[in-house]
Amino acid sequence: MELFSNTFQSLENALNYSNTKQKVISQNIANSDTPNYKAKDVSKKQSFQAELESSIQSYRTDERHLSFKSEGGESSSIVTQRNVQYNNNGNSVDIDKEMTDLAANQIYYNAVSDQLSGKFKSLETVIRGGK
Repeated sequence: MELFSNTFQSLENALNYSNTKQKVISQNIANSDTPNYKAKDVSKKQSFQAELESSIQSYRTDERHLSFKSEGGESSSIVTQRNVQYNNNGNSVDIDKEMTDLAANQIYYNAVSDQLSGKFKSLETVIRGGK
C-alpha cells in the first residue's frame, strides 16, 4: 500500500518536463543569431502525460471503443530540428515561436506548481487535524 498516490510523482515529472523545456527554449533564444545553429525541442510525448496515461486503469468492453493509452515512448527527450532553415545563415530558430513556447511553458509550470502546493496544503491540514 502506498502512503501517497502517484500524484506527487506525476507532478514531479511534470515539473521536470517543464524545467527541461525551459532550458531548451532558453538555449534556442540565446543562439538565435548563431550561424548554422539548429533549434532544439523537447519530444512531444510529455512525461507527465505518460504518467497520467499509465495511472488510468480501464479496459475496453468492445474493440470499437477508443483506447485510453496512447502508443509510443514514455519519456521526454531533446530533439534537434535538422532539416529546417529560417535565416540565410543556416539558423533554424524562430524567435516568435520560441517566445510563445516560453510563455506557454511558464503557464504550464505555474499550474503544476499550484497543484503541488495544493496537495501539500491538504496534507498539512490532515496532519494538523483539520485546524
